Amino acid sequence: MSVLETKGLSKVYGGKGKGISVKALDDFNMTIKEGEFVGVMGPSGSGKTTLLNILATIDSPTSGEVLVNGQNPYGLKEDQLAIFRRNNLGFVFQDFNLLDTLSVKENIILPLVLEELERKEIKKRVDDIASMLNIKDILSKRTYEISGGQQQRTACARALINNPAIILADEPTGNLDSKASYDLMSSLERMNQEKKATIVMVTHDAFAASFCNRIIMIKDGKFFLELVKKSNRQVFFKEILDSLSLLGGGYNETV
Repeated sequence: MSVLETKGLSKVYGGKGKGISVKALDDFNMTIKEGEFVGVMGPSGSGKTTLLNILATIDSPTSGEVLVNGQNPYGLKEDQLAIFRRNNLGFVFQDFNLLDTLSVKENIILPLVLEELERKEIKKRVDDIASMLNIKDILSKRTYEISGGQQQRTACARALINNPAIILADEPTGNLDSKASYDLMSSLERMNQEKKATIVMVTHDAFAASFCNRIIMIKDGKFFLELVKKSNRQVFFKEILDSLSLLGGGYNETV
């Protein structure tokens, strides 16, 4: 079953009297099935971040369709779109986006408070997700009292707590050291395997990408190639590195 689908997705910046136009996405098609863990990679200027922003309803396409569980969010009114985001999309950002004035637990339960869920259900969900992400012992701490890796796992817990249709992750290991990156990606992998969480992750990091089941590579706003994990993570990591060498360009900047 397809959770996310793009059909003929294009995004053009500029033009129409604004000078030179730039085509960030060009007739891009992609299908994500329920329970997949998909990485999106590409060199600087490839369009991968533009794609994620459109999937997240932060930016709108120039043409084409985005379907989440068969529904096009761009046909919704603003108040309907806010509800759609809350019910269907979970977000994990490079800079964590946690509220310093709240505890770890309060950050995690924020989406559930908005939904006005019963306390008993909230406690059950928090206990479950905190155990899975190994953050149960820091629930009462403020976000400035914990490490970057713990902050990112807290952000993952917040993204998953309301059981969204899909989790969108934007360079989640970008601000983490190698150990914290490994811990985070292991947590995301576990969420995918045990919770059947559907995850789409934009990354330039081949190590992070090796935890995915499938990699979609973009070049010049178009689909370039696809890799599917057929063996262990070490073999997949090498396949990713080999494919990145075909793409060329840098991986630290995004468009």
